[in-house]
Amino acid sequence: MADSVLAVRSTRRPRLLAAWLIVAGAIGLAAAFLLTLDKLQMLRDPNAHLTCSFNVLIGCATNLASWQGSLLGFPNPLLGLVGWTATIAMGVAILASRDGFARWFWLAFNAGVVLAMALVVFLITASLTVLNVLCPWCMVTWSVTIPTFWAVTLYNLKTGVIPVPERVRRVCSALYGWVPLITVGCYAVVAVLAQIQLDWIHRAFV
Repeated sequence: MADSVLAVRSTRRPRLLAAWLIVAGAIGLAAAFLLTLDKLQMLRDPNAHLTCSFNVLIGCATNLASWQGSLLGFPNPLLGLVGWTATIAMGVAILASRDGFARWFWLAFNAGVVLAMALVVFLITASLTVLNVLCPWCMVTWSVTIPTFWAVTLYNLKTGVIPVPERVRRVCSALYGWVPLITVGCYAVVAVLAQIQLDWIHRAFV
């Protein structure tokens, strides 16, 4: 275990990853805050016009009122308030730390990112196939969760935090530099699925 910690600590600080975590955390936190405000407004007045509601296709009222919007018995945006605050803190901690972090710390953070990605995949699926609506603040959350998942996971794979064979580490090291393109590919998949399910191009712009 001591060797594992030493290996992680000897790795150069990922300043670019840290900067992204701070930026992504700030964007995600803002989206979660706005969703929380809209949820509170709905509780006060179920017929209120929310800041995220633009038309029958784009709005968050349906999502917030559904059971999918409160998976753990409380509104999902509260998870975002906690999760994105932790993400910002992680980014700041990376920049401030000289010795790096123990493997368990990176693994714990990665586990949180994986759970966030799993939640986003579930909510995207629910929005496109069950709720039939696109929540703008939710989409902002999706847009920063996806690259955060790839960046953190590939970083931990390429540095050996997540133990994998050397060949896999080399592949992940190469893929790490392509996170922006991988992210765009994921966005494209979601956009195509949304078009198939909701015909969003025609309904939103035509």
